[in-house]
Order: sequence, then C-alpha cells, then structure tokens
Amino acid sequence: MAIAHQFAYHKAATLDEAVEVLTRAGPTARVLAGGTDLVPWMRDDAVHPETVVDIKAIDALDEISLEGDHLYLGPLVTFSDLLTSELVADRLPILREMADTVASPGIRNRATVAGNICSAVPSCDAGPTLLVLEASVAVLGPNGARTVPIEEWFVGPRQTALEQGEVVTGLSIPIPDQPHGAIYLKLQRYEGEDLSQAGVTVLVTGNNVFRIAFGAVGPVPSRAHEIERFLAGRALSDGLIAEAQHLVLGAISPITDMRATREYRARICEVMLDRGLRAAVSRRDGNGPAYGTRLI
Repeated sequence: MAIAHQFAYHKAATLDEAVEVLTRAGPTARVLAGGTDLVPWMRDDAVHPETVVDIKAIDALDEISLEGDHLYLGPLVTFSDLLTSELVADRLPILREMADTVASPGIRNRATVAGNICSAVPSCDAGPTLLVLEASVAVLGPNGARTVPIEEWFVGPRQTALEQGEVVTGLSIPIPDQPHGAIYLKLQRYEGEDLSQAGVTVLVTGNNVFRIAFGAVGPVPSRAHEIERFLAGRALSDGLIAEAQHLVLGAISPITDMRATREYRARICEVMLDRGLRAAVSRRDGNGPAYGTRLI
C-alpha cells in the first residue's frame, strides 16, 4: 500500500536547518532518519505529518565515539553499526547483544537507535538496555540544546519528552567504572523478525548493585526500582531470586494482545528475571555465557 496523503519533504543540510524547518512546520512534522517506523506508519495511515524533515544527509551523525568515560552514539547510528563496532564490543557488549535481536538484517541496516526510542513503542528493544545503562538523550530545538535522562524520555506509548521543533542530536552512555555484567533477554514468538512479547535487561556491578528494566510489558519501557532495591548489595541465591520474582508483578503492567496473554507475559518475566540475574552475575565474574547467547 502506498502513502496516501500529501506531505512536504525537506532534506536538511544541518541540524540547525532541521530545527528551523520543524519549528516552522508545526506539531505534525516528523524527522526521517532510518524511516523503518515512520514510513510504515504513514503508509498505514497511523500518522499524518504535513512535513517530513530528512536528516540522513547531515555529516558525522553516524559516528560512535568515546568521550571520556561515556560512549557517544550519533543520531544516525544504526543497529548494524552497533554490531560491527569494535568500540561497542570492547566497552559495552550489551548493546551488541540487544542490537542482534532487532528485526532482520535489512531493518537493522536502516533503523537507528535514536529513532527506536523516538518511536517509543512499548516493545522497543533499545529502551530497557538504555535504561539500565542510564543513558541521556541530547536534543536541539528552537530554545537551544538540552539533555534528557533516558528515564524521563518515555512518557507514554509513542510519546516522548521531545518538544515541538526539537531533534535528537545523540545519545551519551556512561560506561560503568567497575567490573560489570549485563544481559538482554527478548521473548519472541519465533526465530527471525518479530516484536518482543516481553524483554528484560539486567546489569550488575562488582558490589552487587543491580539495574533492571522491562520492555513490552507496560505502556513504556521502565526500570524495576523496587526489585533493584531488594537485591542491592546481596549475593544471589536460589531463595533470593525466588523472592525477587514475587516483586515482578509490581514492576510491570502487561496486557493481552495478539502476541501473548497478560498472564503469560507476567510469568515469563519471572523466568527471564531468574535467567537474567544469573547470567549477568556470571558474566561479571568472567564465567558466564558469551554475549549474544540466547537464553530464552
């Protein structure tokens, strides 16, 4: 099906130009980066932008770099870029593990990490991982530049903290300053291209500080702070994990849809938390499964 409605197309040469056009065009304007969400939504008549601002031609927006103790991702960095980056593999391999679960190779070649969080669907793969990494989102708008902590980014299904006229200029991800292990678990209905039925990212540092985030089981990806506080500073045991599993229902709000029932999602999140905790700790300690190993 073709896109049925008319819209103005603008190919920006700079980010300032993109902001100027977005501001002038009004609240329906959309940014085009990878387009793997925007174009299907326009085709299916789910969104009706009067103006589309293409930022793909702007120089240097696809760079991955190390800035002090932070990993920086430009707004045009794709999931395939994460998979091929030696810097990512060395410093934050959890990003590669997450990227490898996204859709198909063709989609990963086009879809951007920034676009994934801008689409803000509840099942977005980047959401839980960026949450446990405590990333921040740099944006530029008519009132200048600002930074949004990732935990304040998702405000509802397909809704973000991005204001009218603003465009994402990058993601800044702090690298843990001590030994850590992490894992992203994504449940799909089948091997291959599918949205998440449920997802969880677990990160643990050397002093048994845990960060946990769920995706696809609530209106937005979210941190499980109550579970984190319960586990903080404690060594894992079968009993401790079982107690933590009892807290899962308080951290999520799953629904029943075509991919899974509410009850199934709730139960599988308990299973994924168990496997995720054990794998993250074992990876931290140097004897866990290799990053990219599927455990669900």
